[in-house]
Amino acid sequence: MQQTWEDDIKKELEQLERLSQKRVLQKTENAQLPWLYLNGQSMLNLASNNYLGLAGDSRLLKAAAEALYMCGTGATASRLIVGNHPLYGEAEALLTDWKGMESGMILNSGYTANIGIISALMDRNGTIFSDKYNHASIVDGIVLSRSKFQRYRHCDLNHLEALLRKYPTDKRKLIITDAVFSMDGDIAPLEGLVFLKERYNAILMVDEAHSSGIFGGQGEGLVCAHQLQNRVDIQMGTFSKGLGSYGAYIVGSKWLIAYLMNKMRSFIFTTALPPSVLGSISAAIKIVRTEQYRRKQLMEHSHYFASSLKRLGFLIGPSETQIIPVIIGSNEQTMLFSRKLQEEGIAAIAVRPPTVPEGQARIRFTVMATHKRNDLKQAIEKIAQVGHKLGVIE
Repeated sequence: MQQTWEDDIKKELEQLERLSQKRVLQKTENAQLPWLYLNGQSMLNLASNNYLGLAGDSRLLKAAAEALYMCGTGATASRLIVGNHPLYGEAEALLTDWKGMESGMILNSGYTANIGIISALMDRNGTIFSDKYNHASIVDGIVLSRSKFQRYRHCDLNHLEALLRKYPTDKRKLIITDAVFSMDGDIAPLEGLVFLKERYNAILMVDEAHSSGIFGGQGEGLVCAHQLQNRVDIQMGTFSKGLGSYGAYIVGSKWLIAYLMNKMRSFIFTTALPPSVLGSISAAIKIVRTEQYRRKQLMEHSHYFASSLKRLGFLIGPSETQIIPVIIGSNEQTMLFSRKLQEEGIAAIAVRPPTVPEGQARIRFTVMATHKRNDLKQAIEKIAQVGHKLGVIE
């Protein structure tokens, strides 16, 4: 009997199941809080990107509700049609002032921002140089651009320079990096990347998704923290992590933003964000700029959590931030580790290939500014107990 497309799909799902790579949804409630409910069970939330604890902040809720009642539930069209309501202007003015840049624009998500920027700027005549551990949205943007693609070894400036030397200076070249890498928690060598982009006449794009709100005197991100904002050509980031809302941004020169507004298909052909989201974005920027204590608390929690796990013998890799992986290796062992932690009341999610390389499955822990130190202490003790039982540590 001839095999159908349904049979092919079922076989692929069965294969994912055998490899412990099949993904399923879990019912989650109160994910904006330090303690959440996962499948009805109360757990310490060590899996959220709500790093500063702003997703449940009453000021964001109030701003969202006011915008909702004032402007309705939906934008009704793309921004270039009738979706560009005044709340966009307010939020983008706050954005550009916060980042100290000439111009900026707000988009619907980090994914749509990355695929839009890259495919608008680059074509089959150019070459893109991307860190091996860059986010999947960057990889997909590269594919859409049809550019030549060179992947350089993770944070390896020597390898990047060797690749750049092979391409003529009169052809368009784009270097792309995450600022903080989402699965390892380490930081890109921004000063070195700026040096190379200037030496080889390239464009430099930095994705601040996991560093916006976290680094810099006012949470502007790592580019500003290193005082490189006038030498990095394109900064993008998200409001959905450190800023506790939703959406993404791009900041740069006026001509760059004008060009992208005319060329980005993911901007032109997408309905604008709901007014409530824009209200919460404006509120979040104001809070992040002034409440330095949140960043301080987050960094203290991150150092405590990471150093404790490392001292116990866990392999946490090069993490320098609030993202702290425990690298286990096999998919099966990682899934078992995650289940055992959930039984102990800790929400810690297994990350497996293709999100991370084969043989590097891990538990990706993330801490929040709003965690209590005693809760983290007890979580570390439980993680150690599970690690001993499963033979992950001695």
